Amino acid sequence: MRPIQAKDPSAAAPSPVPRLSASSDSSPRAKRPHQPHQPHQPDRPDPAADAFDAVDADVAGAVGGALERVLADRLARAGALDTLFTVELAGRVARFTREGGKRTRSQLLWWSMRACGGGDGPTVAATLRIGAALELLQTCALVHDDLMDGSALRRGRPTLHADLRDRYAGSAPADRTTRFGEASAVLAGDLALAWADDVVAETALDPATAATVGRVWSDMRTEMVAGQFLDLQGQLTGSRSRPQALRAAHLKSALYSVQRPLALGAAMAGADGRTTRALCSAGRCVGMAFQLRDDLDDVFGDPRLTGKSCGDDIRNGKPTYLAALALARAEAAADRPAMTVLERALGNEDLTPTGLDGVREVLVGTGARQAVETKIARLSARGLRHFDGALPDSVAKSRLRGLLTSATASRATDGPPDPVRPAPAAPPEGSAAPENRR
Repeated sequence: MRPIQAKDPSAAAPSPVPRLSASSDSSPRAKRPHQPHQPHQPDRPDPAADAFDAVDADVAGAVGGALERVLADRLARAGALDTLFTVELAGRVARFTREGGKRTRSQLLWWSMRACGGGDGPTVAATLRIGAALELLQTCALVHDDLMDGSALRRGRPTLHADLRDRYAGSAPADRTTRFGEASAVLAGDLALAWADDVVAETALDPATAATVGRVWSDMRTEMVAGQFLDLQGQLTGSRSRPQALRAAHLKSALYSVQRPLALGAAMAGADGRTTRALCSAGRCVGMAFQLRDDLDDVFGDPRLTGKSCGDDIRNGKPTYLAALALARAEAAADRPAMTVLERALGNEDLTPTGLDGVREVLVGTGARQAVETKIARLSARGLRHFDGALPDSVAKSRLRGLLTSATASRATDGPPDPVRPAPAAPPEGSAAPENRR
């Protein structure tokens, strides 16, 4: 594997604008002078191995530590600008990021790097910083996603735009405080994205690794925006196209949640092209299964496990594969009651819990829930086949495989459903059958 080397500090032109402060862990590393070969001394501990072992024991905690250093630096810079901005906006961005979930993406990054044989001490700090950047990018995505969906809860707490709206309740008419919360959430997401980009740009990498990481990072950001736009466009037009639903899910979540973190880890380790391609194939399949699971959990999931209220995708009329498949099956069976339930529920912001129960019955009765479960299982199995052939066996490979497996686990109160009675086959994807649109 290619070792990570330091940037040459003299290669960068001095900034014409003074920085607000300097980050203690982002300056380029000085190149070490050549050392003559020394015989192996087994009684001398290997600092690089110690560093890897420490992170391996608690990856989420290690990423959290790197994130704390990044956030402390960014908040200090924000404080040099304005105290109110720091407390009200930058502080909320930092708190939202600190209180993140399982840090799954940064864990995928770390274990991908480890499984690909990343093997020198500086790789530890660099990979953890890229992991911190992923967490900030996740903050941007979630804050904006909650805003666009009008969600009230995230991780069991008020969403950022709702928190800011409530913070200023009573200081102005309700419509103005609502608009303030929404506009501020846009700025909060933008700030998280800017911080994430800064962290990647300021992480010391050798030129080849920096180029690869930069390409993956750039592609990932554009894919996220493209997928989110297709999601919004599908909501607006009432699209029930299954191919379009899968395309939006692939761009919005599958790539970003699994494939790109794996690719970043491979880049940090200097993995060869064959290994990287196999990991990306695995990530593409598991990532799509992950999004399909998220669609199921939105309807059938336990809010105590998902941290979100149930049915938001239905109420927002999101063009999910689950909803499109259920509607297609109901149409193929000429099941008018089921079609009516779905047509009345999809996009109905006032859908009651009883109405959501009716949607659940249709999703089960048409066989759509079981069909999506089957698709998840097949995608996961295909992804793991790609993965198993990509890397030699190791503890790191086993840990990474476990993460990929758990990414598609159900968070429903009743677990995956038992097989239901066979439902009439839906029209093949891409057929000329007319699509229902609201």
